[in-house]
Amino acid sequence: MKKTETDVMSEDVFTPLSPIGFMSSLNKTQIGSVPVILFLAISAIVFIAAYASYLPKNMIGGFAVIMTLGFLLAHIGRLIPILRDIGGPAILCLMVPSILVYFHIFKPNTLDTVKLLMKEANFLYFVIASLVVGSILGMNRVILIQGMIRMFVPLVIGTVTAVAAGLLVGKLFGYSFYHTFFFIIVPIIGGGIGEGILPLSLAYSAILGHTPDVYVAQLAPAAVVGNIFAIVCAGVLSRLGTKRKTLSGEGKLVRNNEDNAIFAVSEATKPVDFHLMGGGLLLICTFFILGGLFEKVFHIPGPVLMILIAVLCKYAHLIPDSMETGANSFYKFVSSSLVWPLMIGLGMLYVPLESVVAVFSVGYVIVCGSVVISMALVSFFIAPYLNMYPVDAAIVTSCHSGLGGTGDVAILSASNRMSLMPFAQIATRIGGASTVIGATLLLGAII
Repeated sequence: MKKTETDVMSEDVFTPLSPIGFMSSLNKTQIGSVPVILFLAISAIVFIAAYASYLPKNMIGGFAVIMTLGFLLAHIGRLIPILRDIGGPAILCLMVPSILVYFHIFKPNTLDTVKLLMKEANFLYFVIASLVVGSILGMNRVILIQGMIRMFVPLVIGTVTAVAAGLLVGKLFGYSFYHTFFFIIVPIIGGGIGEGILPLSLAYSAILGHTPDVYVAQLAPAAVVGNIFAIVCAGVLSRLGTKRKTLSGEGKLVRNNEDNAIFAVSEATKPVDFHLMGGGLLLICTFFILGGLFEKVFHIPGPVLMILIAVLCKYAHLIPDSMETGANSFYKFVSSSLVWPLMIGLGMLYVPLESVVAVFSVGYVIVCGSVVISMALVSFFIAPYLNMYPVDAAIVTSCHSGLGGTGDVAILSASNRMSLMPFAQIATRIGGASTVIGATLLLGAII
């Protein structure tokens, strides 16, 4: 007898999924870049070794711990509504390990293994150098130069206004100018965690004498809160642009089609060449060493000089294109695979929970908000005088207070303006690097 439509639908709905189909479906789900079944097996192995205190006390054991937790918490951070839109992966990867350490969940062997990787093997320095040098050398030179020209005025005026507003509001809530500037304002506009907070912590450590973990715990909360305010600002500005069409370029910054065409050009995807990547890694290491050598001459922290040297080399086109591609390819690997694990290590060793809780207050949050909002507002009002769309100019400038590349994506996604990414990268990378260098020089001068 011919099956009725109802019978067919009933079979489609209620036929149980075969074991093979279920396994295939699970394997399509990935945590990080690992299929979920394999990830669970890996996690079980690492957990058993850690619980039994049999983790190898070397880089292999350290990587196993931070990468397992990094992949898992970043994945969860991307799934939770609202949290995923305000930097969820970064928040979870920093705070959950800190909480676990506070409640003594990790065995001493596990902490010692991660400590060896992060501190004794200096994995922290390695990631910092890779992120900073690789990202700067990988920027399109034309976009770098043209973007700096167009963003110079709103970025500088916005930054000065943000500093002034932050200092004033901070004073009203009882913070000293010194603390407000170096520990709230600078981390917000420093370019994110990898390119801002980490170099700053090293620079502060070299000048003030404490270990970097002391400063990471004080600087990171401001960067996270600033990123949340920047995302909210972008959403509000986007809504304003929808209602007032004359204020918005809908993804275009300048009221000039020829100028916008420069930034609309997308480069062809380049194949990964592992020989170039190896050369890029060598170049990154050389920049870090060169920064250390110049530190002996100029008495400016090496990581800061490393940033300055990379910008100057990129601007003057001193590095062959192949080596720039290699350095940027390695940067992409580090930024896509090692940033979240690094934050796990930071949370375990550098971000004591009691230190983070101690800095939070209503006044602290309001100071952070005043920095971001004032920066966006001043860009909004000066944009017409620079032949720019106010809404788009304010959104780009607010990227200066985001969590690096991750923050740029979140801010531009919230405003549906991913086409502004080249300008956002200028605001984040060059603006952040300039902030790190300027703050370090100023701190060194007053101490």
